[in-house]
Amino acid sequence: MDFDSVFVHPTAVVDDGAALGAGTKVWHFSHIMPQAVLGENCNIGQNVVVSPGVHLGNNVKVQNNVSLYTGVVCDDDVFLGPSCVFTNVTNPRSAVNRRDQYAKTRVGKGASIGANATIVCGHDIGSYAFIGAGAVVTKHVPDYALVLGNPARQVGWMSAYGHRLDFGADSKATCPESGEVYVLEDNRVSPLPR
Repeated sequence: MDFDSVFVHPTAVVDDGAALGAGTKVWHFSHIMPQAVLGENCNIGQNVVVSPGVHLGNNVKVQNNVSLYTGVVCDDDVFLGPSCVFTNVTNPRSAVNRRDQYAKTRVGKGASIGANATIVCGHDIGSYAFIGAGAVVTKHVPDYALVLGNPARQVGWMSAYGHRLDFGADSKATCPESGEVYVLEDNRVSPLPR
């Protein structure tokens, strides 16, 4: 790790064996543990824990008070809202060691997870999915899906720019910001080639 190209606040702890990409910033009272891998230009807010084996892609934004436990992988451009949390054991008990049973969770490229959301381990979040604030995710979330509530339920679709998509009779929708056109087929959303 080239500490000349990263910023680590004096109150943060980055353990030996952690890898931070160029341009990454780690703010107040955060802890990056050994074997954690953070890509380039990540921003780690205050009071964040990144456990061993967690992998963050490039340009991942982690807001304050987030817990990222072993088994979590975030692709590029993921946004993790304040106080969201990931679990890594489905049936934790204090007196039972289950470190060999950690479940994996992948967050796809460009996905956003809202404040105070909980992602129960073993459930992947699709690319550009949008998890509403306070949602509790208990199953896989498709690409571009909008999910809300406890337990989280899909209520619509989102564009890569974070706008809700309204599909017409032709099964097409246009993002009002990017102008990108999306198609809904077989309960899957994909952008049309430009």
